[in-house]
Amino acid sequence: MTYQKEKSPAANGAEKYRRPYRSKLVSCPQPDYRAAMSAAGLPTKGPIIADGKLHRCHIEGDKPGTMNGWYVLYGDGIPGGAFGCWKRGISETWCAKPDKELTRAQREQNRRRMIEAYKVREVEETERRRAARNKALLIWKSSPPAPDSHLYLMKKGVKNHGLRLHKGLLVIPMCDSGGNLHSLQFIDGAGNKRFLSGGRKKGCYFLIGSPVESFCLAEGYATAASIYESTGLPVAVAFDAGNLMVVAQALRAKFPAIKIILCADNDPVGLRKAREAAAACGALLAVPPIAGDFNDLYTGVSQ
Repeated sequence: MTYQKEKSPAANGAEKYRRPYRSKLVSCPQPDYRAAMSAAGLPTKGPIIADGKLHRCHIEGDKPGTMNGWYVLYGDGIPGGAFGCWKRGISETWCAKPDKELTRAQREQNRRRMIEAYKVREVEETERRRAARNKALLIWKSSPPAPDSHLYLMKKGVKNHGLRLHKGLLVIPMCDSGGNLHSLQFIDGAGNKRFLSGGRKKGCYFLIGSPVESFCLAEGYATAASIYESTGLPVAVAFDAGNLMVVAQALRAKFPAIKIILCADNDPVGLRKAREAAAACGALLAVPPIAGDFNDLYTGVSQ
């Protein structure tokens, strides 16, 4: 697996969409907009500025100082805009009036605004991803191999298979099917996990071993390492249940003739996501005979 650094573009194009926008801020029903954000799972107490520009915002419940939320709100005419969260993968549109109550001209204006709002968001997203790739590569290259004696590995009863160590944390590279490094996962001794801020997770995985005739796909590193150490089969780490489908499809495209075995976590979400992924890519499904995952089975832990 190779880790490639992507060249920074000469310009990210942000200025194209961040031109001055004039609006009457007092005309915007901010309480309704804020309520819509809360209903979508993105409550925020910060100010809402209706100037047609992209703004970052803090989402309640996130770590202090983080700005994972974003919004673009137009305050003149019929107020409308879009909002979302990079961390949660949420992206929604909003208008002060239902579509059926808008005139044809208002509907067209609202449509153009939504297109413009998402263009602005995409420019910002591209820059966040680029910065995360560069940071991930820097951390990865400067981190030494992790020892098998790391507390998390010892607790899970598995060994290090290509992980590194950064400030006491295990570091797992997150790559696409072309071997390009996009982000990192960090795990501390207690098993707390976090991803590099701004980094891409969708479709990224970490591979233990080299696929030849077959390979397994599991959610977390400890589960994957347990399967590898007990069967000798190569295993891809998808990082969570929600990423199983995209990773399975990416690996099926890369290895069209190989046998894939989806190793599910035996819980409601894990089973459902694994079954969906297996059906989508023509894979086999393996489920541990106990509640929990294959690491629990491997170590004799029963939930």
